[in-house]
Amino acid sequence: MEVIYPRCCGLDIHKKTVVACVITPEEKEIRTFSTMTEDILAMVDWIKSKRCTHVAMESTGSYWKPIYNILEIEGLNPMVVNANHIKNVPGRKTDVKDAEWIAGLLQHGLLQGSYIPSREQRELRELIRYRRSLIEERAREINRMQKVLEGANIKLASGTTDILGKSSRAMIEAIINGEEDPAILSELAQKRLKNKKEELKKALNGLIGPHQRLMLKTQLAHIDFLDEQIALLDEEIKRRMLPFEEDLERLDTIPGVGRRTAEHIIAEIGTNMDQFPSAAHLCS
Repeated sequence: MEVIYPRCCGLDIHKKTVVACVITPEEKEIRTFSTMTEDILAMVDWIKSKRCTHVAMESTGSYWKPIYNILEIEGLNPMVVNANHIKNVPGRKTDVKDAEWIAGLLQHGLLQGSYIPSREQRELRELIRYRRSLIEERAREINRMQKVLEGANIKLASGTTDILGKSSRAMIEAIINGEEDPAILSELAQKRLKNKKEELKKALNGLIGPHQRLMLKTQLAHIDFLDEQIALLDEEIKRRMLPFEEDLERLDTIPGVGRRTAEHIIAEIGTNMDQFPSAAHLCS
């Protein structure tokens, strides 16, 4: 069988160890390293000492990511391969180690690498995914706050669409500070809510205990903290998105697609559509 890459390496990555198999015209050698940074760097030096030009590994959880990053920096042409694709290639013997099998397939050009975005795009993707998780956590905390209010029979949501709007927040802060009089609480209404004072008096007439006040105070502080962190991420993402401003504006013209959604789309798929053979490939 034709040899495409005469000097290559296959990696079998686990949580605590990496098994590396180097194949060259002179020899085949297998070594095991730990996943600590010092040992990963030692493995990379060993691979380079064998003058390997390409390295392949399975996409095992997230364990491959730090190793891929280092290999990429060192210019070793890393390739991440779907585990099912490796298993479906016929001819494997039962006593062949995973790393050795990967190296053998790579040597003969029988592996198809998965699409891995550039380092800049991967970092942007991580930032945007983390921001999304914080936004989702913020929504969950608001729901928990709503449950505490409902548990105290305070129907604030029936009188306002946003329980963290200016009026609602002022009322919640007053409740946390010990105010219980519905008439006084309803006076904190602003703008259009002023026309609903009678309705608010009924909604704010509840029975709240000290533990519920403590929970509301903790939840409100958590939401404020999340708002601060989301704002920090917004600034960093905005800075990294400057080269894509024109693409963002174009995506923003799509009905239902706002700024954050447009940023998410670019972070996930990039702007170069040539890397996707078809629309179905992009969607997958």
